[in-house]
Amino acid sequence: MQSLQLLQRRLDTIHERHLYRQPRVTVDGAEPWITINGQRLLNLSSNNYLGLATHPGVKAAAAAATQQGCGAGASRLIAGTFELHGILEERIARFKGDERALLFSSGYVANLSVIAALAGPGDLILSDALNHASLIDGCRLSRAECQVYPHCDLNALEALLTQSTQSSHARLRLVVTDTVFSMDGDIAPLAEIVELCRRYDALLLVDEAHATGCLGPGGRGLIAQLGLPHSGIITMSTLSKALGGFGACVSGDSLIIEYLVNTARGFIFTTALPPTVIAAALAALDILEREPQRAEQLQAHGAFLRRGLQAMGFNTLASTTQIVPVLVGDSVRALRLAEALRQAGVFTVAIRPPTVPPGAARVRACVMATHEREDIAYALEAFGRVGRRLNMVE
Repeated sequence: MQSLQLLQRRLDTIHERHLYRQPRVTVDGAEPWITINGQRLLNLSSNNYLGLATHPGVKAAAAAATQQGCGAGASRLIAGTFELHGILEERIARFKGDERALLFSSGYVANLSVIAALAGPGDLILSDALNHASLIDGCRLSRAECQVYPHCDLNALEALLTQSTQSSHARLRLVVTDTVFSMDGDIAPLAEIVELCRRYDALLLVDEAHATGCLGPGGRGLIAQLGLPHSGIITMSTLSKALGGFGACVSGDSLIIEYLVNTARGFIFTTALPPTVIAAALAALDILEREPQRAEQLQAHGAFLRRGLQAMGFNTLASTTQIVPVLVGDSVRALRLAEALRQAGVFTVAIRPPTVPPGAARVRACVMATHEREDIAYALEAFGRVGRRLNMVE
């Protein structure tokens, strides 16, 4: 078929541009050390930031919940709401300091659903240039006018907000941003963004996927770390990264959550999360609240790795978190660095376009609280040895 031939040519182009990807089968993929093709590797590519995905207490809670069934059997508004769903939503709202929360099947679905529910034709969305793909796709799906401001550029954001107030007709304004940016490991100037949103009467959606469980008091995120007021802020927190499970939760004002229950298509038309997933998240929150030092240990490991890489001459961009990129620039060089590190016993992934802009390919390292300090030292030694051999550092 001609259509299949066209797809093959497009796939060939992906190969030629060194952008081809395929899954790797791992053993113990969420652990600090993993096995791929029989090789034991230090895992610097996991979002299991606190090590809770394999925590015995989390696994036991999930196993016990299977007695309620392996699936919810329906969407939340039909017959799929269990008592556990309400318990977790109340727990997350309290954890994040919000009035109410609402579960979604994934962070990606949550961002698409929330943006498309809040903004539509005639409304305005202002989006950071380095936002996650789910935020970008949510903006496109909404059919609202979307303007992208340069990464963390407060002056540009204010200029767009000022311009939007000059319109003769009233429309909803929505600012969307990550708090921790997943490819750069840096943090949004959130206090200033909140102030701009209040001044210009705009709602704010923040993606705390890489902040919940990782930053702030007890891992409550960047909003809590900065002590910001919550009114008018919608927060998306994933359950699949630091909390070690699956799914996502959106929290905020009761009015906003009630509106989403009635308008968010990704909530209305999706089968509810199964009891095992809910129970695992509740157990993870229990552990995090008992052991808040896990978040502190995570950030200490990130700082240790970052300082060591910078001392060697690697460019870690503006990272200040557990995500530590090593900017390379060229996709071929990024692939070469990742492969050399793998041969040296360290598993990292080359991040290439379209995930990052052209010319900004990198290897991204993500530490875990359950790494030992010796593990990070092992990684630094490998980075130094490989970097010198590839003439990336002196």
